Amino acid sequence: MSATSRLLERMAALHPKRIDLSLNRLERLLDALGHPEARLPTVVHIAGTNGKGSVCAMLRAMLEADGKAVHVYTSPHLVRFNERIRLAAPGGGTLVADEALTEVLERVEAVNGGEPITFFEITTAAAFVLFAERPADVLVLETGLGGRLDATNVVARPAASVLTSIGIDHVGFLGPTLAEIAVEKAGIIKSGVPVVSAPQKGDASAVIERQAARARAPLHLGGMDWTIGHENGRLVFEDEGGLLDLPLPRLPGRHQLTNAGVAIAAARVTDLVAAPSSIEAGMTAVDWPGRMQRLTRGRIVAAAPPDCELWLDGGHNADAGEVVAAALADLEERVPRPLFLIAGMLSTKDPAAYFRAFAGLVRHVFTVRVPGNDAAIEAAALADAAQDADLSAEPVGSVRTALRLLSETWRFEPPPRILIGGSLYLVGDVLAQNGTPPT
Repeated sequence: MSATSRLLERMAALHPKRIDLSLNRLERLLDALGHPEARLPTVVHIAGTNGKGSVCAMLRAMLEADGKAVHVYTSPHLVRFNERIRLAAPGGGTLVADEALTEVLERVEAVNGGEPITFFEITTAAAFVLFAERPADVLVLETGLGGRLDATNVVARPAASVLTSIGIDHVGFLGPTLAEIAVEKAGIIKSGVPVVSAPQKGDASAVIERQAARARAPLHLGGMDWTIGHENGRLVFEDEGGLLDLPLPRLPGRHQLTNAGVAIAAARVTDLVAAPSSIEAGMTAVDWPGRMQRLTRGRIVAAAPPDCELWLDGGHNADAGEVVAAALADLEERVPRPLFLIAGMLSTKDPAAYFRAFAGLVRHVFTVRVPGNDAAIEAAALADAAQDADLSAEPVGSVRTALRLLSETWRFEPPPRILIGGSLYLVGDVLAQNGTPPT
C-alpha cells in the first residue's frame, strides 16, 4: 500500500460517519490552516444532482482554450483519489502527483491533530491548501453532496453559483422531496453573486427563484434567460448577449446539450471566457470519463464479444437512467444493435426507478455486486429489482462473467451494444480492470 493510500485510510477513520453534513469541523481546521479558502483564485461553484461533472469538464475545456490556468475539484474519483484534484499547468491541468498529495495530506493531518472530521472535509481542506499555494486564474469547484452544508460551501464569494439539473437522490441526507433537495442544492447561492441554473423540473425552479431573490443574486435560468437547442447538427445557444452557433459537445447524449448550456451560460455570465472561439474549442475538446464513455481498447474490451460496442456510464438515479436510456435510444435509431445492460448499484439508490427507463430498450440485464463496496446491492436482489421494472434479468458473479455469457450464449448480427452502469464505483472498477484509468 502506498503512503498516500495509508494516509487516506487513516483520514477515513477520523469520524464515525462517512457523511455528516456540517461546516463546523471544517471551519475549525481551515482556521488552524490559516484560511486557504480565502486565498483561492476566482471560484465557479457548481452544485446539482446530475451533470455536475460534465459541466465542470466543459467549463474547464472552455477556460483552458481561452488561455486560462484552471484548477478543478470534483468527486468521487473513479480509480485513483488523485482524479479529484486537477492542478493548473502549462498546456492544460494535470492530476495532482502522488508526492504533492502525500505532502499536503500529512501537513493537514498534523494540523487537524486527530480531531473528528469526515474524509471529505479533511481532503477538501487539503485540496484548498494546494489550490491556494499554486497560482491559477480560476478554480472550478464541485460540491460533494448537497450544497448548503457541503464542505465546499465555505467559499464566501464565488464568481458564480451554478446549479445543474436537480432530481431525487441522496434522500437520507437531503430530504425525500424535490423541493427539499432543491433547498439544499440552492444553499450555495450567495448574496449578490450571479446564479446560473439549468432548466429545472417541478418545485426546483420555484425554490431557486425564491432563494436567489432573497439573496438579491441575479438569476440566469435555463429556458427563460438562456436557451440551448440542436439545429442541423449544430448547438445553438442564446442569451441576452446574443446567439452562438457551435459544434455539438464531444460528450454523447442529448442531456449533454443542457449541460453545455449551463457551462456556456456560466462562462458568459462571469466574463471568464473572452472569445466565442474558446467556447467552440471547449465543446470539441471536452473529455469526462465514465459518463457515456465508449471503451475501444483494453483488457475488458478484449473479453467482450467481438465487434461489440462497449459503453460505460456511472449515472445511478432515476433521472440519470432516463437520460442514458435516451442517449442509447438515439444510438439505436442511427445504428441499430441489440442492447444489453450490465448493472451494479448501491443500497442508497432506487434501482427500480433507474431500471424503468430501460424498459422496451434493453434485451437483457446482467446484475453484479459492485466490487469492494460494503453498500453494494447483492446481484440477486438487483436482478429482482430489474424484473420488477419489467426487464429480463439474471445475477452473475462479475462483469467478465456477463461478457463471457454474452459471447457464449447469445448470437447476434450485428454484434451487441453493451452498457456497463448504475454506479460510478462499478465504472471505476471496470476502468481499472481495463487498464484505462482517467488521466
